[in-house]
Amino acid sequence: MKHCIIIGGGIIGLCSAYYLQKEGHQVTVVDQSGMDSGASYVNAGYLSPSHIVPLSAPGVMKKGLKWMFNSSSPLYIKPRLESDFLKWVLAFNKSCNANHVKKAIPAIKSISLLSQDLYDDIKQTENFSFHYEKKGLLMLCQTEKMLEEEVKTAHLAKQEGLDASEISLQELKTLEPNVNINVKGATYYKCDSHTTPHEFMVEMKTYLQTVGVQFLLNEKVEDLTVDNRKISEIKTNKQSLKADEFVLAAGSWSNLLSEKLGLKLLLQAGKGYRINTTQTTGIQIPSILTEAKVAVTPMNGFTRFAGTMEIAGINNTINNTRVEAISQATTRFYPNVELTQEEKQDAACGLRPVTPDGLPYIGKSSKCENLTIATGHAMMGWSMGTATGKLVSEIISNHTTSLDINIFTPDRRF
Repeated sequence: MKHCIIIGGGIIGLCSAYYLQKEGHQVTVVDQSGMDSGASYVNAGYLSPSHIVPLSAPGVMKKGLKWMFNSSSPLYIKPRLESDFLKWVLAFNKSCNANHVKKAIPAIKSISLLSQDLYDDIKQTENFSFHYEKKGLLMLCQTEKMLEEEVKTAHLAKQEGLDASEISLQELKTLEPNVNINVKGATYYKCDSHTTPHEFMVEMKTYLQTVGVQFLLNEKVEDLTVDNRKISEIKTNKQSLKADEFVLAAGSWSNLLSEKLGLKLLLQAGKGYRINTTQTTGIQIPSILTEAKVAVTPMNGFTRFAGTMEIAGINNTINNTRVEAISQATTRFYPNVELTQEEKQDAACGLRPVTPDGLPYIGKSSKCENLTIATGHAMMGWSMGTATGKLVSEIISNHTTSLDINIFTPDRRF
């Protein structure tokens, strides 16, 4: 048995704690917050094997440059003269090519499918009650150009063995009979499912506490002591802590700590927003409003509208222009759904850690023998959370990993 300290109490940290304690390890989770907010609580709740194409795809950089000076655009990259940001932009640009996408698709599909299976397993094994439905995902398109792109992606997903297809407007009406949808067409991924995120997070945290996992909340890790390529202790704003193994799952803050090891993790914080409504919307199936890049999820007792990727450094400032963009997109696609001023004022945001190639960092670095890195999942943290936690446990327990993780190595170059 090893004593493991996990830095970060989001979805990746909790799932790592779950599988590590299952292996008999002693686990402590350290988090700088109260573990009740952030990306793990405000996300769209998707378990999406359908999202097989990485963020760094051909043409994305061109769109990013086009949208750079439009603060309401779906992808907003705020220009900054910072060396880490500029290195990330160059690496992102290099990754936006067809060869990278071809290599990334099988890896993304495999970890997403494994994660989906593990959510099933956790719910059944622990008798959890968190909201979890398998209704699929609709990709709604208002232009012929976007529909053409989405049909190509659906065909690609089908070739990968996923249940994906183009559907007619009549089929869409049959699937969503209780809401007026203003679109040219849609594709449908029956392979996807969805959850209500905070329910899972609360239930998992409660379970982990009952099995002896220790939580140190509102405690920020400020420094690491390294001897002979091993972390001997970490220093928080409250105390020093020793352990046999450490897990870096601090999301968008992970690169700040990795620098203390001499490891330059290229990582940028990608802010996403959510608006909740308890209005009766009639929406039954999760969907993505493709032109606006807004995710719509019917959750337990409310509907969530989430979206945008704002790469503008680490900050939790609510940009009302982007909140309004989500609201307006909602009404364009669902003419009978109008979010209220109160609902928009209640908007929240979360920071998602974005790597230059759209793939997470999972594994050990040659810089440190007793640190396992698990971060950089961008918009797919929820979809990949359980599988990442299992992989972390397998690495630390010296088991053969469930998946080939070479493509996720933190030491990769761009």
